[in-house]
Amino acid sequence: MTKLVHWVDSVLKWFLASLMAGIVVVVCWQVVSRYVLNAPSSITEELSRTLLIWIGMVGAAFAYRTGVHLGLDIVTQKFAPAIQRRLAMVLTAAVVIFAIAVMVIGGGNLVALTWELNQMSAALNIKMAYIYTVLPLSGLLIAFYGVCQLYFMLVHKPMQQVEGMH
Repeated sequence: MTKLVHWVDSVLKWFLASLMAGIVVVVCWQVVSRYVLNAPSSITEELSRTLLIWIGMVGAAFAYRTGVHLGLDIVTQKFAPAIQRRLAMVLTAAVVIFAIAVMVIGGGNLVALTWELNQMSAALNIKMAYIYTVLPLSGLLIAFYGVCQLYFMLVHKPMQQVEGMH
């Protein structure tokens, strides 16, 4: 299981880095084309918005993996360690259920609906279903990481940290 998690972490880091490099290039091209060439590009605004959506959703899954997501643990810190462990398992299971029910199933339904309706993006002229695919994808990633966390909690081992992160 550790090798699979490590592989997914590596792929996710490179994918996010590529998306961020892409948005930098797109926004820089927008500035150059608008202010230097006096001929603004018609697709850069929508492409940068799409890349930002993908970075936000996939980045949320990566943030969940690394533990840097927003979390309020003021109440749970007041309990004994054994209760904290059980509570962490219940909350992790709730995250997995939410990710599957809302993001994977709900997002999958949205992708299917926009595919069926043939909804197209205005400037990029691609199906909106491709853009919305990030919802079930990030839901699957969050559910995967949640299941892995549950497994490591059950075997009383810490989940390995992401390489290059502290």
